[in-house]
Amino acid sequence: MSAQDFLVELGTEELPPKALKTLSDAFTAGIEQGLQDAGLNFGAVVSFAAPRRLAVRIEALEARQADQEETIYGPPANIAYDADGKLTKAAEGFAARAGATAADLKTAPDSDKKNAGKLMIQRTIKGKNTVELLPAIVQNSLDKLPIPKRMRWGASRVEFVRPVQWLVMLFGSEVVNGEVLGLKAGNTSRGHRFHAPAPLVLNAPSEYESKLRAAYVMADFAERAALIKEQVTEAGKKLGGEAIIGDDLLNEVTALNEWPVALAGSFDESFLRVPPEALVSSMKEHQKYFHVMKDGKLMPNFITIANIESKDPAQVISGNEKVIRPRLSDAAFFWDTDRKQPLASRFPKLENVVWVNGLGSVADKTRRISALATKIAERLGADEVMVQRAAHLCKNDLVSSMVGEFAEMQGLAGKYYAEHDGEPADVAAAMVEQYMPAFAGDALPATTTGTLIALADRLDSLVGLFGIGQIPTGSKDPFALRRASLGVLRILVEKQIDIDLGDLIGWALESGWSAELKADTKATLTEYLLDRFSAWYADEGIPAGVFQSVRALGITNALDINRRVQAVHQFGKLDAAEALAAANKRVSNILAKNGGDKVVANVSANLLQQAEEKALAEQVAAKQQAVAPLMAKGDYSAALTELAGLRAVVDSFFDNVMVMADDDAVKNNRLALLKQLQGLFIGIADISLLQG
Repeated sequence: MSAQDFLVELGTEELPPKALKTLSDAFTAGIEQGLQDAGLNFGAVVSFAAPRRLAVRIEALEARQADQEETIYGPPANIAYDADGKLTKAAEGFAARAGATAADLKTAPDSDKKNAGKLMIQRTIKGKNTVELLPAIVQNSLDKLPIPKRMRWGASRVEFVRPVQWLVMLFGSEVVNGEVLGLKAGNTSRGHRFHAPAPLVLNAPSEYESKLRAAYVMADFAERAALIKEQVTEAGKKLGGEAIIGDDLLNEVTALNEWPVALAGSFDESFLRVPPEALVSSMKEHQKYFHVMKDGKLMPNFITIANIESKDPAQVISGNEKVIRPRLSDAAFFWDTDRKQPLASRFPKLENVVWVNGLGSVADKTRRISALATKIAERLGADEVMVQRAAHLCKNDLVSSMVGEFAEMQGLAGKYYAEHDGEPADVAAAMVEQYMPAFAGDALPATTTGTLIALADRLDSLVGLFGIGQIPTGSKDPFALRRASLGVLRILVEKQIDIDLGDLIGWALESGWSAELKADTKATLTEYLLDRFSAWYADEGIPAGVFQSVRALGITNALDINRRVQAVHQFGKLDAAEALAAANKRVSNILAKNGGDKVVANVSANLLQQAEEKALAEQVAAKQQAVAPLMAKGDYSAALTELAGLRAVVDSFFDNVMVMADDDAVKNNRLALLKQLQGLFIGIADISLLQG
């Protein structure tokens, strides 16, 4: 079957830069899926995305669908005809629905076991020409693009993310006869808005990239990104520093430019007195500039990407320097103004900032953080005075001019102002560390003070919001409580904080709330936090049964849980693990059928009859002595390794000893021995749950 290349290009007004890559990927995927659903074979697929266009080229696309053989089954043949041999209403209805005549009706053979004896119609469905299918496939892909809000323009009822201007659809050298988003398909594209605004005729899909490039449009998103990265890197080197190229900014700048040209500019060095994060924010967020670093310090330079090849680049640079100056001046003004007042003096303003309706102000939250962090510090022997000072200051920068203008400076501004005021180093560090970890894989606070403020802040949020019923659902988590929960667990585990979740939540509940919190808050939140461990361990590749074996014990100390889980995970890799897990499952079943908890683990040596049960009793007693000191110091891994040595005697016991002996005394003694065996493992985890 013959094949041709296919090209579709949708021309628009400038597309949203932050969404361009996503829209392009979805557009391509939708077309691929549409072709696959139509049963069409094709070769390589190439995506293109630029500020004013989305395009896809499909190589070696089949020109026509293959014919398909179809068999439709109807009612049983024995009710399809009446006594006179005429079709019954059931048969006539079947034929009519299928668009067939009586002559088309056959009876399915006995070899068709599922449908034997039924009426059937066998027919060939002719495949359609690909060009007939393409408009609907393209339209369907566009309809499914992830666009939160579509717009209309002019008198048109067509909706899209931006007004559409032109449509190219070529199958080989022929224009596809069709309409998409109200546009009639053609073979005329457009080049660069300024360098080459004239119509651009495309004679074949293979011409697309070269003709656009000649018209100052680099259509390939990845190619433009690579060029921008190369140009910016080189410009940074020429300035004597290193240009910092973040992926988000690179993608956004790539989406803003059809013909990127990097230009370097500068700003007054006096602005370097301002925290670099504020200057970088001004350059990056407002102007889409790349900043330059040297020896860990910000240089008074920036690199911008122009969308034109200017004959006078110095004028373009000058224009950008004039634009950035007011932005940097604002940052400098906020910095200078904020430092005229101590950070501590801003606390009263927090009384007027609502944290969450029903849960008081940010000042109320800060007081609760102080109370909770102080209790944690007392338990850990940390500096309570330092913690209280950090808590009092931790949210004050929220009402500063700097954070009011640059929200991303939250915490950082507090750190700089605390340092300016001469606050202790740990207190200043806590202004930033309270928000750590901010995302999966983020670093944890380095200081003890910052650690306790971060922990108390998250616990306060969780307790308060769970207390008023704001519990995350599968699709909604407006307060980012899942992230807060994982932050709590990471801090407790990785910072080796040996405090039970029950105690922490209980202390938080006692911190003084303006609202009456739900009575089940502690129980509900504890379960929620423990459930978060499941995702944590899944990410680490630890089987679900490992965590469940520990969870079954009802332990609520996060650090202790993690130690046990890691130990059980390592134990599971030993040769003896599977056999011992199976044995423990067997032990659990036997005990459950014979009184379970009522069985007393007191073994009488006089009632031990067989060599195998004597050997097991001896080994169990020895292991009890061996693992006791290991358990006392929480070395569960070593304890389980020690218990792995029981495999041989356990296997021998179950192979040769009948637990349910006729003599009740002997039977009960053997049950007591199994109770002792189970107790050795259950002190660490219910390893019977390692069995599927």
